[in-house]
Amino acid sequence: MVIATWNLENLFLPGEGSGHPPDRATYDAKLDALASTVEGAGAVDVLAVQEVGDAEAATDLAARLGESWTVHLSQHPDPRGIRVGVLSTRPITETEDVAEFPAELGGVRSSDDGETTTRMRRGAFRARFDTDAGPVDVVTCHLKSKLLTYPGGRFWPRSEGERARYGAYALYQRAAEATTVRSWANRIIDGEGQQRSVVVCGDLNDEVRAATTQILLGPGGSEIGTPGEERPDQGDAWRLWNTAPLIPQERRYSRIYRGRRELIDHVLVSHELLQHVDEVDSLVDRALPSVDDTPTARAQATHSDHAPVVARFGIG
Repeated sequence: MVIATWNLENLFLPGEGSGHPPDRATYDAKLDALASTVEGAGAVDVLAVQEVGDAEAATDLAARLGESWTVHLSQHPDPRGIRVGVLSTRPITETEDVAEFPAELGGVRSSDDGETTTRMRRGAFRARFDTDAGPVDVVTCHLKSKLLTYPGGRFWPRSEGERARYGAYALYQRAAEATTVRSWANRIIDGEGQQRSVVVCGDLNDEVRAATTQILLGPGGSEIGTPGEERPDQGDAWRLWNTAPLIPQERRYSRIYRGRRELIDHVLVSHELLQHVDEVDSLVDRALPSVDDTPTARAQATHSDHAPVVARFGIG
């Protein structure tokens, strides 16, 4: 079974809105490029996607990939209309959405005026697949970006104090979203991580050691490449392992930000699936563009600014 996660970057139909390709030719060129990359990954069964703007665009991409592909999208897009979902060649037996923070978490502040939010900006989505090793639950999410937006839709601060405050608000949101997904994973795993196959993947908008990424792992003390990896403990029943250390060092990135390579797209697995991981790689099949904090600069892009992360498991 091959599971990949990929931020498709503004997969919208042609139009005049933010992130929409300006014309049909640009749109078609992007679909062709995305499909070529997926096909180059080799026999992908499940493609967890982020930044799907129009459902019709995801359907068009699936059609480019072949008639066996189906599309299943979250019902909780952000204010701009982008959402997560799953494209798959395998039948999906169950789906589920989540967007609301756990009640115990309460609301988190999101602006200087004291506004709070109690839900993820983009809901997470779960799809279940039957395999010869039993059901596999794949959760895809797209956590709050580190890109800061200021009052009035500005992408630049009026002072360094404002920059610091809105950086904190973005971090509050991302941490609350990571907590929400982790709480959801707790319910799915239910203390049976040695028997239940669970994948949490997506654009976490932060790197391996970031606090928000670490929240998703659950109990600490055992990570791939550490002495605890092969040492069973009580945390195995709940833990998720980040497969990032299995990606070859020279390709251990999925985006380039201001000229610096960073891995912000991740595949996390429960203990049961950890035993079946054959290979994990970042499909850097082209020179990724270096992006900055001006998202409108890529309105005419004909490919994604992210590389897919692909995990191969020895189950059928």
